[in-house]
Order: sequence, then C-alpha cells, then structure tokens
Amino acid sequence: MTSGHLGEWIASRVFDIELEPTDAATAIDGRFRSGSLRGRTVNIKCYLKREGMLDMSESDQLDYYLVLTGPPSGAVSSRGATRPWCIEAVFLFDARKLRAEQIERGVKRGIASSVLKSQWTAAEIYPAAGSSLLTITSSQADMLRLLRT
Repeated sequence: MTSGHLGEWIASRVFDIELEPTDAATAIDGRFRSGSLRGRTVNIKCYLKREGMLDMSESDQLDYYLVLTGPPSGAVSSRGATRPWCIEAVFLFDARKLRAEQIERGVKRGIASSVLKSQWTAAEIYPAAGSSLLTITSSQADMLRLLRT
C-alpha cells in the first residue's frame, strides 16, 4: 500500500468523502458527502514531507485538492532521508484558482508543480485555519491529532 492510498482512505473517513470506486475518474479521487462542499470533487494528496510541491491536474472537473502532509522540509534530495508516516498539516486548495495563479506566475503545472509558501499558508485548514473553504470540526481535529508525530 502506498502513502497516497492510505491518505485517501484516511481523508475519506475524516472529511466524509465518498471515494471513486475505480481509478477511471482522471484526477478525481472522490466527492465530499456532506457540509458546505457537498458534491464537490476532490483530488487527495498525501505527502510524507511538505516540500512545497504539488502534483496538479489540468482537469476542468476537479474542484479541490485536499493535501495531507508530514512535517515541512526543504526541496532537497530524498536520498537517505527519513519520511515518518504522520499528518502534521492539511491544506485545501481551490483547483481552478490555483491553476489560474500558476498560469499567471508562468510556472509549470503537472507533476511537482511549485506552490508558493503564501499559497500553502492561505490553503491551510489544519492545524491553523488559513482558509475559509472548510472549517475543521473538533471531532476532525481530534482524529487528525492522532496522526501527528
């Protein structure tokens, strides 16, 4: 099992996301089942370290990226680096807005797209609330705290 698959499963439980039954839906891992984002599509990412990069899609069907990350790290070689399995922070990016910002900045999109620190800060929903797109409930925060180092 990969960290991505486990991250999708955890996100589905914590954020009430119905996962797609197969990988056939390009760029979409599931849909929010409840709350203010009910019915919206989501691509779930789980990175063992936060290195400022995000694997992005060009899909017009995608509404959000939900990113679960381990501790922050510089964008350096991972050779010999330890990557603990934990969730230190969660971010929610509006996919269309982020894509437009990336185009405006003239940076590459796709695998390992560089995302500015200010964009990460604005998208954070746990443990700090930098984004108003989704408010973490106390129950969700309790579940996420179990996964911290």
